[in-house]
Amino acid sequence: MSTPRVLITPEAEKVVSELKGRFGDLMFHQSGGCCDGSQPMCFEKGEFKTGESDVLLGTIAGCEFYMSRDQFEYWQHTQLSIDVTPGRGSSFSLEIPMGVRFITRSRMYSDEERDDLGAIL
Repeated sequence: MSTPRVLITPEAEKVVSELKGRFGDLMFHQSGGCCDGSQPMCFEKGEFKTGESDVLLGTIAGCEFYMSRDQFEYWQHTQLSIDVTPGRGSSFSLEIPMGVRFITRSRMYSDEERDDLGAIL
């Protein structure tokens, strides 16, 4: 089993579960930090169009998690953990009307974890 590149906290998973109940299948894309800051954004599956410039890092709570290839070059040495915090973000992410927003926490991989990483898609 390879080291996951992206994880989700139990609190964030509860928000995802509620959103799935309202919207069905979901997906995430880590924004690059322009107008909406650098935060994970949650969409109905297929609502955000991914392309050749995006990589699939893995799945969290049954949702695909993407990031732009350029941004991944900077973050490839870190494991991401998706969490949730009170407050209103400034994006089009589905959780915003709930008064919470997803956030990304990161940490560097250990040498053992880095050697056990799976390929990105």
